Amino acid sequence: MNTAIRRPGFLDALRVVMAKEWRDFVRDRRTFVLSLLVAPLLYPVLLLGIGKLAEMRAETQLESTLQLPVVGIERAPNLMKFLAGYGIETHPAPADIEARIRAQDEDIALAIDPHYAENWRAGTPARIDIITDTTRRNTDVTTARVSKVLEQYGKAVGTMRLLIRGIDPRIAAPVQVGTRDMATPEAKNSQFMAILLPMILTIFAFIGGAHLAMDTTAGERERQSLEPLLATPVSRAALVGGKMLASVALGLLSMLLILVSFKVSATLAGGSASQMDVSFAAMAKLLLTLLPLVLIGTALITALAAGAKSMKEAQSHIIWLMMLPMLPAYGLMAYPLKDTALWQYAVPFLSQNQLIQKIIRGEHAALDQWALYLASSLAVAALLWTVAVWRYRQEKLAISA
Repeated sequence: MNTAIRRPGFLDALRVVMAKEWRDFVRDRRTFVLSLLVAPLLYPVLLLGIGKLAEMRAETQLESTLQLPVVGIERAPNLMKFLAGYGIETHPAPADIEARIRAQDEDIALAIDPHYAENWRAGTPARIDIITDTTRRNTDVTTARVSKVLEQYGKAVGTMRLLIRGIDPRIAAPVQVGTRDMATPEAKNSQFMAILLPMILTIFAFIGGAHLAMDTTAGERERQSLEPLLATPVSRAALVGGKMLASVALGLLSMLLILVSFKVSATLAGGSASQMDVSFAAMAKLLLTLLPLVLIGTALITALAAGAKSMKEAQSHIIWLMMLPMLPAYGLMAYPLKDTALWQYAVPFLSQNQLIQKIIRGEHAALDQWALYLASSLAVAALLWTVAVWRYRQEKLAISA
């Protein structure tokens, strides 16, 4: 009588382990709902709220009457009347105006030079200083508004002086500079998305299945339910693969819900929030772009969790894991790169950032860019999967904390 235990096939074992992990995960309804729905519900609301607040702030500071304190207000009466015509009401500034601006009691002020009248009559440049704190973000719109009005005043006065002398004002502008904006309408409408959306999508693709990946390894080890699983005739490669596929499925489902929630919330919000809208074709490309990152993140987290003695130790890695997808975005803010260099599509996180920006700008990536990206990303995921399998083959994994 043959009593040998039949070793299940790799694909059968993969399917069984994946189904087992999903059943265990779904049983905890609260954790399942929180892991799957928090990001799709929270982040579109957060982003649309930020956009709406920024829009309301700009409208308030541009359209409302601006109270502007002026040092030496009596030295430039014509300028004060000109400012009033643009909704900027002036009044004498207190003696401690600079201290008040540092203390944020005032946002902006003007200082008319004591020799303003003399220079004006002599036809030489008359100095006006804008007093503000450029490190305060709440003053940028106000400062730009005042600067633009002052620039218009200077041009108007210069034009009048030339006309009085019988000189065509156009002689002072020998070169007329124009701008031909070659950006597509999709690129113009996606400026807000191009900053935040790649970072958010890469973060959640990378750690979207983190909880399940940690729970199926460090959690089961802590609950002492991993050792019986390791004693089965299932190969370690199939065991790790099944657990990873369960986490990958969770990550992809979460990403799909995030993209759908962006589209729905942008459609309902209207106005400038419509910049968040993406087509179904773009959503499909985004999912294809993020799939390798989900695989990389799941494999890395599984390998880290296999070396942790408890769920708490495994969760301690989340802080630095969340920072990894942010590094390219911060680097591109300081040193922007052209997305035409092929080598960028072989660098994890940077490649996803560049592809996501192309998609939301309505541009098309070349076939060699897609090929290099998919090949390099899947190779990294396979390498990390191999590391996770090696971790699972260590005997100490079966020993709980």
